[in-house]
Order: sequence, then C-alpha cells, then structure tokens
Amino acid sequence: MQKGKFITIDGVEGAGKSTQIDFICQYLADKGINVALTREPGGTEIGEKIRTLLLSNSTGEMHADTELMLMFAARNEHIQNKIIPTLNQGNWVLSDRFTDASYAYQGGGRGLDIARIAQLEQWVMRNFAPDMTLLLDVPVEIGMQRVESRGEKDRIEQESLDFFNRVRNAYIARSERYPERIKLIDSSQTTEHTQQQINAILDKL
Repeated sequence: MQKGKFITIDGVEGAGKSTQIDFICQYLADKGINVALTREPGGTEIGEKIRTLLLSNSTGEMHADTELMLMFAARNEHIQNKIIPTLNQGNWVLSDRFTDASYAYQGGGRGLDIARIAQLEQWVMRNFAPDMTLLLDVPVEIGMQRVESRGEKDRIEQESLDFFNRVRNAYIARSERYPERIKLIDSSQTTEHTQQQINAILDKL
C-alpha cells in the first residue's frame, strides 16, 4: 500500500485557512483521494484538551516556555496516534497548522530562542515532516479585521498587532528558508484568487 501525503496549511490569524481547507478537501475528493482533516493544537483526545487549555480566555497568564512545551506535547500525540497511522493506511492528511506555527507564534511572536524550538522539533518529530505546506499570507491589519468580524477572540487572538507582525515575519522567513516545502500564497485578495494559487500547487503535488 502506498503511503499517503501529509499537507499542512498555516498562516496568521484571518488568513482564510478555514475557507481554503474546505476547497482543498473537495479538490482531493474530486481526485479520488481519501483525506483526513485534523488540526493543531488538537487532533486527538489529549490534544483537544491541551487546545482548550492553550486557547481558553479563562486560562490566564501562561509562561511562553509552558505554551511551547504544551504545543509540542499535543503535537507528539498528534503525530504518533493520528497522523502517522492515517498515512500508513494510504490516506492523505491535511492539518490546520503544524510545527511552522511554533516557530512563528512562540519563536517570532513570543521571542523564544529558535534553537530551543528546533531541539523540541528534533525530539518529537525526528525525520518526520510534511510533504507540502501551504502558507496563506495576508497583511496583519486585514487579517485582524476578519478576526474582529467573527466575534469573541481566543487567548492568542487577543495579542497586539506588533505580536502578529512578528508572527507573519517569522512565517515568511520560514518560507524563504524552505521554499521547496513551504509555498507562500497571497490570500489578501479574493477567495477565488487564493484558490487558483492553491490549485496550481496541488496539481504539481
């Protein structure tokens, strides 16, 4: 049985991931590909409990190191108990966020040492990595306007514009460092324009 492909989709708040996830799932279904949709933090029973802790406004203050380690604890469960077993069954996996988010949010946003994040990545992931990452990019001001229209913001969505600009810059730096895997997509225009870019990338994959 041929192993499935692992695709991740990432980006700053309000980049339009939810809309494009639906498009990607339909695209793959039209190709006769079985795809499992999952998310980070989350994807497993333990991961979803950690997600609630990380995103709930009732959690209160959390040290940046704690946030990072919780993200990787959820990720370890995710990889071992959801992603790898699904890929080994020959199915594809699409994850809403993955490790690049830790470099962007905890590295860029929180200012944690990238080398320390890399140590956790190596410990948890070893040689495991996505086949393709779709990075939706939008100016922070536009993204946050979209977030405002959705209603109540979670613990991380309440951060400052400066925080999210650092997150965005970290994402762009990742795409420049790993251009073969991370495909930077302009999602600041129409949904259709974004989908055209995604379509061309997935056709090649």
